[in-house]
Amino acid sequence: MVRLGLLSTADIQRAHLSAAGEECPVVAVASRDLARAQAFAREHGIERAHASYDALLADDAVDAVVIALPNALHHQWTMRALEAGKHVLCEKPYTRHPAEAEAAWDEAERRGLVLMEAFMWRHTAQTALLLELLPRLGQLHSVDAAFSFEWQRDDADARLEPGLGGGSLLDVGCYCVNALRLVAGEPDQARGVQVLGRGGVDWGFAGALRLGDVLGRFRCGFHSRERGLSIHGAEGHLVVPDPWHGHGLFLNGEDFDVRPEDAYRRQLLNFAAAIRGDAEPLLGRADAIGQARTLEALLSSASGTG
Repeated sequence: MVRLGLLSTADIQRAHLSAAGEECPVVAVASRDLARAQAFAREHGIERAHASYDALLADDAVDAVVIALPNALHHQWTMRALEAGKHVLCEKPYTRHPAEAEAAWDEAERRGLVLMEAFMWRHTAQTALLLELLPRLGQLHSVDAAFSFEWQRDDADARLEPGLGGGSLLDVGCYCVNALRLVAGEPDQARGVQVLGRGGVDWGFAGALRLGDVLGRFRCGFHSRERGLSIHGAEGHLVVPDPWHGHGLFLNGEDFDVRPEDAYRRQLLNFAAAIRGDAEPLLGRADAIGQARTLEALLSSASGTG
């Protein structure tokens, strides 16, 4: 049994809570506001509530933490968690800075701890099927991805704060980048363009990646409901209408149905198995560093600094 502590009461933690089970129960939660932590703990039947993140890291009954803080705080609190001897599942994106990813995985390896970036879509049977069918496309030549949603909130949100790592690329576009890299490998060239919106963050972002002989393109934003993944090769094409949440795909028009499943649960099960030594983390050092390098290149290109 791997006992989990939730670092923050962010909405995404509810998905982790619903996915937790006997193998990885949630035993503690922390917030910077004790009343908020206590209310969250009562609502979800969690044993202990802590008034600070440091207090949770000092809790001997916690084996591992799930970090769901604003993007710019991921590295700081991951390092503090590792220093406290906790395994870490950190919400995506871990970072946009490759040096931070290298330092974090160095620290985890030095301490014999598991650190994993939480791209839940990578754990689904649909993604496994996608990779299984990929060779049937022959030589790949292009990959297109999209992930957007319509922003409808008026209250303050960290995703609208540049200093907290806000913007559509780091919120949803990182999924597209992750998919292009999974399908075609690491890019050797990256170009990005952005449209700024509320708070001065990228409200819409488009990118182009050269992945060897494959051209990758993606779009993301807070302005539409566009989603999808399309992979084209010399011998056909594969279309996934919603690779991030969906349950099916099409290969040359043939429908491959996939049973609905809880991606967050599969992710937690892999995390717990890796901690026990029964499996390798599905996403490790190389993936996190490659992801950070690509995000940094895209953001530098879009801002005119790279």
